[in-house]
Amino acid sequence: MRKQPRWMKSAIETAKTETTALPWQRGARRAEMIARRDAPKAKVRCA
Repeated sequence: MRKQPRWMKSAIETAKTETTALPWQRGARRAEMIARRDAPKAKVRCA
C-alpha cells in the first residue's frame, strides 16, 4: 500500500469534522420555504 500524501490526510480530517448545515437541516428557514411553496396561489382575474 502506498503512503498517503499529506494533503489527502488533511482533506480527510477536514471532511470528518465539517459541520455544514444541509438544506433539510436548516429548521425555520426551511419551514418558511416549504410554507411559501405550499401556500395557495392567488387567482388571477382576466377581463
